[in-house]
Amino acid sequence: MGKRLFSSPPVVAVGSAIAAAYIRLVYATSKVLRDPPDTDAKLFAQHPQIIAMWHGQFLMLPKIKPDRPADVAAMVARHGDAELIGAVLKRFHMRLIRGAGAGKRRRNRGGATALREALTALHGGATVAMTADVPPGPARRAGDGIAMLARLSGRPVVPCAMATRRFIALKTWNALTINLPFSTLAIVAGDPVLVPADADAKGIEAARLAIERGLDQTTARAYALAGAIDPLSQASHPAPPKTSLMLTAYRLFTRLAAPFAPLMLAWRTRRGKEEPDRRPERYGWASGPRPPGFLAWFHAASVGEANAVLPVIDAIAQAHPDVSVLLTTGTVTSAKLARARLPKSAVHQYVPLDHQAYVQRFLGHWRPDLAVLVESEIWPNLVLETKARAIPLVLINGRISQSSFRKWRKRPGFSRPLFGAFSLVLAQNDGLAQRFCELGAAEAQGIGNLKADAPPPSAEVTGKKRLAAALQGRTVWLAASTHAGEDDMVAVAHLAMRRTRPDLLTIIVPRHPERGPLIARLLAGAGLKVALRSEGQLPNAATDIYVADTIGEIGLFYTLAPVAFIGGSLVPHGGQNPVEAIKLGAAVLSGPHWRNFRDSYEELLKAGGAREVIDADSLAEAALFLLANTQAREAMMANAERALAGMGGALPKTVAALERFLPPKPSLKHAS
Repeated sequence: MGKRLFSSPPVVAVGSAIAAAYIRLVYATSKVLRDPPDTDAKLFAQHPQIIAMWHGQFLMLPKIKPDRPADVAAMVARHGDAELIGAVLKRFHMRLIRGAGAGKRRRNRGGATALREALTALHGGATVAMTADVPPGPARRAGDGIAMLARLSGRPVVPCAMATRRFIALKTWNALTINLPFSTLAIVAGDPVLVPADADAKGIEAARLAIERGLDQTTARAYALAGAIDPLSQASHPAPPKTSLMLTAYRLFTRLAAPFAPLMLAWRTRRGKEEPDRRPERYGWASGPRPPGFLAWFHAASVGEANAVLPVIDAIAQAHPDVSVLLTTGTVTSAKLARARLPKSAVHQYVPLDHQAYVQRFLGHWRPDLAVLVESEIWPNLVLETKARAIPLVLINGRISQSSFRKWRKRPGFSRPLFGAFSLVLAQNDGLAQRFCELGAAEAQGIGNLKADAPPPSAEVTGKKRLAAALQGRTVWLAASTHAGEDDMVAVAHLAMRRTRPDLLTIIVPRHPERGPLIARLLAGAGLKVALRSEGQLPNAATDIYVADTIGEIGLFYTLAPVAFIGGSLVPHGGQNPVEAIKLGAAVLSGPHWRNFRDSYEELLKAGGAREVIDADSLAEAALFLLANTQAREAMMANAERALAGMGGALPKTVAALERFLPPKPSLKHAS
């Protein structure tokens, strides 16, 4: 009802007349300052071009059109409120392009149509004026659309900002600003941004960031020139909440728990979870010198996170040979992966335990210039001590479950000092980015999942040929990354499948290898013949279940099994990563509990690139079908590969976003 009333012809006619008169009043009664003084000339120096503003500061946009003739088309959304906005612009002799990007919304808002019309306008000699950020936010994050328009049209993007000393900022996603009359009005034009016609995804992201930086600079300059504080600047924000009693208690508890750290590490060492000769690193003692120059520190908890961040490290090492890299991890498996795949110049250390003294010792030695944490590694002492040293903190490939989000949100005194410590959060999707913002992150962007771009784990391991020979002639399938409660369901599925496939061999790779002997005893007690890889055994013709309880060999088993059930999904754990299996040629089955990898599974299931099962019976049925029907399995794999291709792109966006925290790239100098 409200939208229909707001867009009704009588309201639009009267409202647009009042709004246009108000804009003229603000302009006429304000002292106008321009930067540069010939702003009109700069704005239209390369007419036709694309003039960009931030969404919250567009009220004075109509006065951007100079008195001299110039054809300007403004991009306006299709919703009801935009009818009034469009009518106001028409009163300033601007023509309209209707449509806008979808932002986080699923529905079509006419973005493709608007892009085509904008291209037509630019090619026809009209300058296009548009806001760069897309409702419903995040505010002041330029969308890809403006960079794409610049690439396709070959026309530059000119950042522009208008600000008044007196204004009212509404509590909207963009801090929509109502400029007040009898004030000082600043109009600032920035340097044009050109996007090469051959720009790929990485080039588009670099251009988007350049546009974003240009708009931030012109907006900051406009508010400074007007003598005002930007409503979205840090200076305008209320002071962060004081550290809660719970956070203080946590920090006190970790100090008091220090005497128990050696006992805990000794217990982990006996279970193979710590390397004895590197235990001092867990107390913050370094096992090597700090490299000279700029040091970027990356922290990835375990193998999955390390595998995701290694391509980022490789890209930065290639683009910035003068930047040194330190990677910390928390598991033996990830340490082995780091040793095998890190660039030669990079350093690996175990992350210190989350104790203030250990973290301070670690930071005091390494003195990183940038800290990049991966996914959900929010250790309070690690974060707060890093922030205390004014080291920029970035969270990449960020994710947070709904249950964790609810818990954090209930404790703002605990969460906001931690999430507010990050200069930037690059989340796996827009929904997660919004969660991080609600928890206190100053800036969060949803750019995709790095794991879709990460290379698969290596399949070239010692003993591969011997194992392949032992499997010759058997029907093989895999249950990967299983958790407690799933192994017995896999065994039930095996017994059901064996009635149809007497030569069946089931391989179980537990998520935690130390569970191997326990799984073997469990299955042997059910009358199954089990071989244990950690004891050097290979399956023979009588083996029912082969338990591969070793570290770092999952890639091998994905290549040897045409069908893989991905564990953590038949029990409410949240699932495990399906991407690695698909990249190594295994068709994926999953239980219903895959919330930790929601984006991946939603796309795969929608595309027919994975199948969902609910229990042992449906697992057996689906696995048998795919083992028996090569054509159906190959079609499913093709669907999965297409879905993965659509999920990619997070890697170049992540690298481009980190550029702002890195030193300038060394210029190429030719010998004279």
